[in-house]
Amino acid sequence: MKKKSECIKTPKQEGEKTLTLANRLGTINKDLEIQRDEKFIHIPLVRRPSVEELKTLKEQVPACKISIHSFPERKQLTTSLAQLLEDKLPPHLLASLPHAIDFVGDIAIVEVPLELDARKSAIGETILKTNRKVRTVLAKAGAVEGTYRLREFTVIAGEPKTETIHKEYGCQYHVDVAKAFFSPRLSFEHRRVATLVQDGETVVDLFAGVGPFSIQIAKNHQDITVYAVDVNPNAVEYLRKNTRINKVIGRVHPLLGDARQVVKSKLSGVADRVIMNLPEKAIEFVDVACEAIKPSGGTVHFYSFVNKPDSLESLKVRFADAVKKCGRRAEKTSFSRLVRETAPYEWQAVLDVEIC
Repeated sequence: MKKKSECIKTPKQEGEKTLTLANRLGTINKDLEIQRDEKFIHIPLVRRPSVEELKTLKEQVPACKISIHSFPERKQLTTSLAQLLEDKLPPHLLASLPHAIDFVGDIAIVEVPLELDARKSAIGETILKTNRKVRTVLAKAGAVEGTYRLREFTVIAGEPKTETIHKEYGCQYHVDVAKAFFSPRLSFEHRRVATLVQDGETVVDLFAGVGPFSIQIAKNHQDITVYAVDVNPNAVEYLRKNTRINKVIGRVHPLLGDARQVVKSKLSGVADRVIMNLPEKAIEFVDVACEAIKPSGGTVHFYSFVNKPDSLESLKVRFADAVKKCGRRAEKTSFSRLVRETAPYEWQAVLDVEIC
């Protein structure tokens, strides 16, 4: 049986990109099957995208549009954790099963509640069964901590490893999740920022990690200079490797060291654009970003946490005040949004701000 539904109609060559964007926005109707014809992919919608969401889609995929199409209903398969464990766990524990799973390459990362700790092996094996590409399941064994933003993991199923290769928008990233911070939930941001960069720019990525922002930018622009800075030697080792693998040597320049010291000694006044993806402490480095930006001005992509009852507006004020203390001015916030929920009543947010 087929149902008519609003959908995103997108050219086939843009299909993967559009699917990723629509999935990030939570607009795909997963009860209906995606349809393909000779030229287009039709992605069924559970709701019409907001004006801002549609603008974001159009910025990334100009040829996509909202349309109407007939879709067959998706066959329901018994593949969820709850369904596969319903005969192994009592109802009150089924309700505690984790719903969010992060996939980094062939590694699945899950947070197992304390009340399910004794059943974590069963949970891990079930995740392996329901995801054919997964070879290892890791359970979070602590919070993200320390200067390097690392957390401990426990292998609960599959191969005993923490190293993998993650693919994202045509780039490959070698990463050890126990040695270098990496979040697959930021893939849309990596791509979004890369599409904003203009040929000829100099970009300073202050907290580059293994290079997801820097390499995506360089992969999309030939005439570009990206200085990728990180204090974690393991992250920079992987960054150098990823620079070679993605063939962006000469465009991405890995720099090991504290961002404040590196900018002061090597990168003062060179940047058209600065990326500040260190939400825990980015506000403490606003002066560093201001020093890196050219005297004529530039753009800062500032990531921070927003806790209820705070809002994006209050974050804009805090950032503008910090810029003012550096003797510069936050001229305009060209874009802002809540990127992802990181805890109850807490979100990671981004501001794109023009500095003069």
